[in-house]
Amino acid sequence: VWTPSAAVRRDCGLADYLEWLEVRTGRHFGSYRALWQWSVDELDEFWTSIDGFEGLGLVEGGHPALVQAVMPGAHWFPGASINYAEQIFRRALGPDEHALICVSEDSVNRVSWRELRRQVGSLAATLRSWGVTKGDRVVGYLPNTAEAIVAFLACASIGAIWSVCSPEFGTAAVLNRFGQLRPKVLIGATQYSYGGKPRNRVHELRHIASSLDTVEQVITVGGIGDGDLDRAVTDWTDTILGEEPIEFEEVDFDDPLWVLFSSGTTGLPKGIVHGHGGIVLEHLKTLRLHCDLRAADRFLFVGSTSWMVWNLMVSGLLIGATLVVVDGSPAHPDLDRIWRLVAEEQVAVLGLGAGLIKSYMAAEQQPGQTFDLSRLRTLTVTGSPLGPEGFFWVRDNVNTNTWLASCSGGTDICSAFVGGVPLLPVRAGRIQAPSLGVAVAAWNPDGNPVIGEPAELVVTKPMPSMPLYFWNDPDGKRYRDAYFRMFPGAWRHGDFIEFDTDLSSIIHGRSDSTLNRHGVRMGSAEIYSAVEQLPDVVEALVVGVELGTQYYVPLFVHLRAGVDPQLAKQSIEAAIRFALSPRHLPDEIVVMPGIPHNRIGKKLEVPVKRMLQGSELAQTVDPGSVDDIDLLRRYEQFARTRTNQPTQSANADR
Repeated sequence: VWTPSAAVRRDCGLADYLEWLEVRTGRHFGSYRALWQWSVDELDEFWTSIDGFEGLGLVEGGHPALVQAVMPGAHWFPGASINYAEQIFRRALGPDEHALICVSEDSVNRVSWRELRRQVGSLAATLRSWGVTKGDRVVGYLPNTAEAIVAFLACASIGAIWSVCSPEFGTAAVLNRFGQLRPKVLIGATQYSYGGKPRNRVHELRHIASSLDTVEQVITVGGIGDGDLDRAVTDWTDTILGEEPIEFEEVDFDDPLWVLFSSGTTGLPKGIVHGHGGIVLEHLKTLRLHCDLRAADRFLFVGSTSWMVWNLMVSGLLIGATLVVVDGSPAHPDLDRIWRLVAEEQVAVLGLGAGLIKSYMAAEQQPGQTFDLSRLRTLTVTGSPLGPEGFFWVRDNVNTNTWLASCSGGTDICSAFVGGVPLLPVRAGRIQAPSLGVAVAAWNPDGNPVIGEPAELVVTKPMPSMPLYFWNDPDGKRYRDAYFRMFPGAWRHGDFIEFDTDLSSIIHGRSDSTLNRHGVRMGSAEIYSAVEQLPDVVEALVVGVELGTQYYVPLFVHLRAGVDPQLAKQSIEAAIRFALSPRHLPDEIVVMPGIPHNRIGKKLEVPVKRMLQGSELAQTVDPGSVDDIDLLRRYEQFARTRTNQPTQSANADR
């Protein structure tokens, strides 16, 4: 569906790196496969080359980049110091150039590099005056606005550890996360807007602040209003009025930068700690080489502050890009909002969740005919698998010259295992190749690599952005259990991936939600691809569960208004038979008023599966991490009626 032009082959960041590398090493890499193979065979040399190409100065005096190539326990760039925020301001464009273009639902705020530096310096000085030092935690209850970015960079500059939750999270979900960190400072928004409706969060912010007994200072964005807080309260504007220059704290390569949290859909969220150095290296590599983000580009990634793509977006500043920061609903005032912004702000690199692409397809949008999208060079898609029809839609309805760079990774590494390569053609429905420096493979249950069949996604060698540790996990047991229990010494991520001989891949969904019928493993993504392209279907969710001696596979569907359920079920069965096989047919098609998701839009397959296995809703999910808890209760009610579900006649010919 896309082939790189001569200009892309000449001008992309990966071509620049390859030319630099061949001159410096005397090697000649005749293909991306050869380059990737070298990058995983010679990890030390590869990451040293990224250090050199980016001018970071991490390797001095002949010290190796990697001391212990074991997992867990790899030790990167011993003795090196690097501050994430300092690297950003080292790479800034001219002081009057735009660093941020912040677009809310009703206004636009343009922030120059000069102003960004001033605000970060002022807030950092304020935090220092309150006694915040390296290793202290500062947390934000903030939407995707300039304030969130300024707060994070101020924390990074002084070596404080940052964590953020989007304000649509309920108080219980926030406290399940922030309560683990014992923060010293809370920065919170008193309101946000979504879908044209202002949402007051004063009550929630008061509850969060009063429940975090370690918080000494509260900064409010928007003012707290009437009422007292049992904490010192400062208005945001008072913290950014100063003219203090930024004093960057010296931090080690593996000093903590931030704590990201797992979704919390299967228990208390895990606090995932990443370091300054690992994130700088990984994000420079990912954005410059695999997304082709360039200095002075406009970069827009649609997502909330609770999704790791926010962190990746902020790292666009490391490249010298201008961030187009979008707050509110991507569908307000209409579904054209993002495309309108891409055209108006001349966005070069756009990041979207696959679910948003599917909503554009369902609405039969043709943004390329409505807007000038000629400057859109890269469209990177993540969050969930995107089927072939999504690739064709982008080609036919966005811009035939836009490179669709599908990728898959995780909060755990705050990056991608497999992703885009601007020097390779794009095949519909497939991720182009493994990322450089990522020794990724598909392993069967015996721990053997396989090609051409879905299997566990594993990484066999360390990456610098793997977690330093989990928060409150002093002996590392939770960390080891999360990734290394199935295959000791190899990272098992929990995704179901299938590689082809050309290194391209397909993600078939989470392996813990994979269907296993008569010993044949089937990914939920291929069923979604077959079903969700039907005009009657808004969205679907499928799970498989052992009930007694039988394996039960219900397919939940959200149908468009006015659709006849029986006719829709017939068309769904026909589509699955045609696209897949009779073996893929569900035991039951269940019409529901919606499909439940977590706060970043991922389907709640595992919690639904656990409820069908007999667990109570409260045991399967943190209510604050769910987009619609009342909808999920409908699934719990359904699960109670299906504890002994017989196999349906729909599968008699399987």
